[in-house]
Amino acid sequence: MSEPYLLMWLEAPLQAWGHDSRFGRRDSLDFPTKSGVLGLLCCALGKSGKQTDWLARWAKRDMVVQAYVPQDKHGQPLPRLPMLRDFHMVGSGYDDADPWQTLLIPKKSDGSKAVGGGTKMTYRYYLQDMAFAVALQGPLAELEELQQALHNPVWDLYLGRKNCVPTELIGQGVCADLEAALGQADELANDIERQTKRVTAFRILQGEHEGDEVLTLNDVPLQFGEHKLYRDRRVTIVKYG
Repeated sequence: MSEPYLLMWLEAPLQAWGHDSRFGRRDSLDFPTKSGVLGLLCCALGKSGKQTDWLARWAKRDMVVQAYVPQDKHGQPLPRLPMLRDFHMVGSGYDDADPWQTLLIPKKSDGSKAVGGGTKMTYRYYLQDMAFAVALQGPLAELEELQQALHNPVWDLYLGRKNCVPTELIGQGVCADLEAALGQADELANDIERQTKRVTAFRILQGEHEGDEVLTLNDVPLQFGEHKLYRDRRVTIVKYG
């Protein structure tokens, strides 16, 4: 008998799921990463630091992502909005002679001033108007604990970055199996009380399956905290429509 799945609904005007960001360019994948989802759950539980033992328990657990886009009055998917790019300045406009303001200016690793000043320019990318159902497999007792934490989080929950505030309750309950979880997600996407009905755009399956594309992602967290560690996993993209 298969283990149950926790259903999470991730919906917001903006989402960002970093995967291969470098220096001033902060990219986003088209779907939530496993590291991003487990990081969100750590926030809900109030877990900080490395969390190596906790992460090890979830490293091989199945996680399926189903993406939803708005549909038109005929039930057809609307064109996806392009990735939003935000030009962002970090540490700009502060007086380094002021003891308080200087704390907001980026420094070198030893705490000294950066050469040429501490202001950093970054380009940050965001998904627009997307919704994702995330089904995470695990032992019933632990999934129920996660569901409770998502309803009463210790720390604020965001969908990738702090300006990506969810517009729907994230924890949608524990389901008997994957089919039940994704079926409940479809019902949520088509709820007549919702302002925007949605239709499935694609699905991300863990491992190699028949699909449109197979990717290797370095998004399985082995250690959080100051020095993060990750390992690879393979995922399959199955497109619809």
